[in-house]
Amino acid sequence: MTTTAIRKKLVDYLKTADDKKVKAIYTMVEDEINTQANDWDEKFIAQLNDRKKSFESGKAKTYTWEETKKAALTGIKPAKK
Repeated sequence: MTTTAIRKKLVDYLKTADDKKVKAIYTMVEDEINTQANDWDEKFIAQLNDRKKSFESGKAKTYTWEETKKAALTGIKPAKK
């Protein structure tokens, strides 16, 4: 089973699971959820702020959707048969 299928099954299950089971599942992953929410350290936040300022001032090189799409499609190598 693919990860996508597993995610869908879990989401569907959590919608109807009883409270006790939802709390038990949450308890198993609570630390990981809380850690991921705090993964942005000061250095990373400063880098995001610098990029934001660069974008807002017009100094950052940006691309249109068409330029991005063209670059992506150009970079795809045909599959070997």
